[in-house]
Formats: sequence, structure tokens, C-alpha cells
Amino acid sequence: MEMTSLGPFAGLILAGGEGRRWGCPKAWARLPDGRTFLEACFGILYDAGARPIVATLPPGAGDPRLEGLSTVVLPAPGLDMFASLKAALDRVMEFPDWEKTALLPVDHPLITTVAVATLVSAPAPAAILSYRGKHGHPVCVARSVVEKIVGGELTGPTLRDVLRTVDAVEVPVDDIGVVSNCNTPEALSAALNASNSEL
Repeated sequence: MEMTSLGPFAGLILAGGEGRRWGCPKAWARLPDGRTFLEACFGILYDAGARPIVATLPPGAGDPRLEGLSTVVLPAPGLDMFASLKAALDRVMEFPDWEKTALLPVDHPLITTVAVATLVSAPAPAAILSYRGKHGHPVCVARSVVEKIVGGELTGPTLRDVLRTVDAVEVPVDDIGVVSNCNTPEALSAALNASNSEL
């Protein structure tokens, strides 16, 4: 169900990694139901009401054929995370009429739509989801923060450093997907087992 009570916000999926431990880019890694991580993350953000949704992809990536997804193919392998983030935010800034951006790494495909909605609703220039005291993903930043990153006023060197400078607030949720970093097949299996034990 689409949540239309939120203010307008954009979604950004960080999926530019090569995914060596998966044997393929993490965007194309698959959940047990057959969906790719990219498809899962897109669906989560879309159902939460994100418009537009932008994703970074690794060099040479083909068209993922997801209607409504705008992609940014990174120019070279090994591009550092902040440079990848800035390239993606440049694209997000091309779209009007959004107030915040939710930033979701593609290796966090188990987050819930409710958690995203809770994050975006936080009345702050930046917000970080947490689960039982542990910070996770996605994070959310206001348009004013995005403008400063794109304009070079906030230069990192990491997003975490940026979040410190803009006094990001912590948003606790009861969603283990927030801290389920599925960066290897083994990590995905462990995360799925942990999610099932929470039910």
C-alpha cells in the first residue's frame, strides 16, 4: 500500500558496487523469492511513496528494466563511495518537488516500507534509523543537505561525516532489516534466519 501522507521525498539506491563476494554486482544478487536486491529495494522505496527513485549501477551495467527507476551508471570501477553518492545526488537534483531523500544501500533489501516511512517522517535535516541501539540503513537527508553535498560545501570524506555536521537524529524502529547488511550470501542467510526468528 502506498503511503501518501508523507511529504514528497526521493529515493536513492546505492548499487554501484562490483559485489566480488557475490560473484556479481550486488544489484543482481537474488533473494529466495527470485527478486534481485535492486528490485527489492526499488519496491520498498516505491511503496513508501518515494518519487523519483534513482539508483547507481556499476560500470557496464545494462538496463534493469524497472519502470520508474532512473539510473546512474558509474564511470569507472573502484569509485569511492562519496564520489558515487555525489554522482547520484546530481541526478536526484534534476527532479523537482521533493523535500528529502532516503538513501538505501542495495545490500539492505530486507528493510520494511514502514521503517522507511518512519524515517522520512522525522522532523530533522538528517535522520538515521536504528535497531536496538545500533545504527543502520537507510538514512534520510533534507534537500538543503543534498544541495550542499552537490555544491561542494559538504565534502565528507564519508556520508557519516556529513551526518555528524548536520546533527542527524536517531530514529529507532523495531525492524531488524535496518541492520541486516546482506553483503555476502552467508550474510543474507543469517539475516533471513534472524528475521524469521523475530516473527
